[in-house]
Amino acid sequence: MSTMNEEAIRGIFVTGTDTGVGKTVVTAAIAAVLRAEGMNIGVWKPVQSGATIGSGETDAERLLQSTGIDERPEAVAPYSFEAPLTPLLAAKHAGVDLTLKELIAAGIPLAKRYEALIIEGAGGVAVPLTDDALTADLISELRIPALIVARSGLGTINHTLLTASFLRHRGVPIIGVIMNDGEIAHPHDDPSVATNAELIERCSGLKVLGRVPRLHLEAAPQTRIHNLRNSIQFAPIRQALAVQAMGG
Repeated sequence: MSTMNEEAIRGIFVTGTDTGVGKTVVTAAIAAVLRAEGMNIGVWKPVQSGATIGSGETDAERLLQSTGIDERPEAVAPYSFEAPLTPLLAAKHAGVDLTLKELIAAGIPLAKRYEALIIEGAGGVAVPLTDDALTADLISELRIPALIVARSGLGTINHTLLTASFLRHRGVPIIGVIMNDGEIAHPHDDPSVATNAELIERCSGLKVLGRVPRLHLEAAPQTRIHNLRNSIQFAPIRQALAVQAMGG
């Protein structure tokens, strides 16, 4: 077992089948629901790229704005790069050589302020973060379970099964899958939406925790909380966090 994460970081890692599948919206909504239930939950984006902090367009700023968490964006996203590239290349473009040890160490001060963190990854599980590590390696080193966010529509079965297989190969436990309507304006126009969840469960053995309707970070917090509570099974998420708390 790795000792890189010597100071245990409790939480769950929200990853996706691709970039743009709605990880930020789902991460913020999960954190908001759990905080509304009285849990001291924080959010962490280990590395982000594509915008500068202060622009209001980074994932860290969007997470804070939509959850109401009182943190500095720099604390939520210790490594933030402007170039719209995969984190490895965005960091190199800025003259930074990332390592897994540094990525994890940067999250420890944040983790100490909360019961648990809802951690949002960058892109999918095979996204390069350092010269020798992918996102799946970071999740494995953190020794926390993953939650997969997948598109609801056509193509999601292939992407979700590949994501699950990749995580399992790294020994990462998977809480389940959340289907996200995202940019699908009219889900009824895509006949695959009605059957994708069932096929993902059958082919992967994973539980689909629900399907999220189109959520916008700009929507009122109570609206997002209401929509997610009615759409997602939270029991497995709470259980995953409770198991870590007991183990700690």
